[in-house]
Amino acid sequence: MKKFKLWVLPVILGVVLGLLQQRVLADEYDESQSHPLRVLVYLAHPFGVVWEWAVVRPFHALVSGSEELEYLSGHRPHSPLFTEQPAHDYGVAKRVPLKPPAARVKAAPPAPMAERVTVKEVPVEKTVTVVKEVEKIVEVERVLFPDIAFRFNSAELTDLGKGKAYLAAQKLKEKAELVVVVEGHADAVGSEEYNQKLGLRRAERVIKELTELGIDLARMSALSLGESKPLIEMDTNWAHAVNRRVEFTVKAQ
Repeated sequence: MKKFKLWVLPVILGVVLGLLQQRVLADEYDESQSHPLRVLVYLAHPFGVVWEWAVVRPFHALVSGSEELEYLSGHRPHSPLFTEQPAHDYGVAKRVPLKPPAARVKAAPPAPMAERVTVKEVPVEKTVTVVKEVEKIVEVERVLFPDIAFRFNSAELTDLGKGKAYLAAQKLKEKAELVVVVEGHADAVGSEEYNQKLGLRRAERVIKELTELGIDLARMSALSLGESKPLIEMDTNWAHAVNRRVEFTVKAQ
C-alpha cells in the first residue's frame, strides 16, 4: 500500500503541472533536449517513461518557474538544439556553411626605380712642357781658379781682380787641354733682368782680359747667372762685394 502511494504522488504532480497554462512555465521543456535513443530505452524498460513524466519534467518546471528559483538552483534557460543559441552558447554551436577561400590576388611587381645620373664637368688643367736646349757642361777635372772681383754696378776689374785674372791665365797655360766656362755673377741690388745682363758683361770682360794674357779664345765661353747663385745671402755691403764675382767651370774639350 505504501509503495502504491509513493508512485501515485509523482504521477499526480506530473499531471497537474502538465495541465498548467503555458505562460506559467518560464522555460519550456524541449523534446529535442532528450536523447534520440530514449525510445529504445523506453521499449527496453517502461520505467523510463514514468521517470521522465513523473520526476524529470516536474522538477524542470519547478526550478525554472521564476528567476529566483533559477538563481537558487543554478538553472539557466536555454533554447532548443536547432534554434539560434543565446549569448552563453548552451548546446551545440550553430552550423555555419563553409565559405570558399578568397581568390589570391597577386601583387603587382614594383615599378622600376628611375636612375638619376648627374654629369659634372671637371676642368682639366693642361700642362705645357717647354723643352729648352741648354749646353751640357761636363766637369772632367776639378781645377781651382781664384774668384775675380768687381766694383759695384760695374764690369771693370779692380786691381785685385786683375791680379786674380793673371793667376787664372797661368793655370790655363799649365792645363792647355782644358776648356772653361766663365760664369758672371751679380749682387741682389737692382732688378733681376739688369743683373743678368751685368753678369754677362763681367764674364765677357774676364774673357777679354785672359785673351790679352795669351789664352786662346776658343777655350772659353761666357755664361751669366745674374743674382741667382750668391755665395752669401745677406743684405750687407761686404756680402754684396763677395757676390760680385766671376767663376770658372771646367768642361770637356
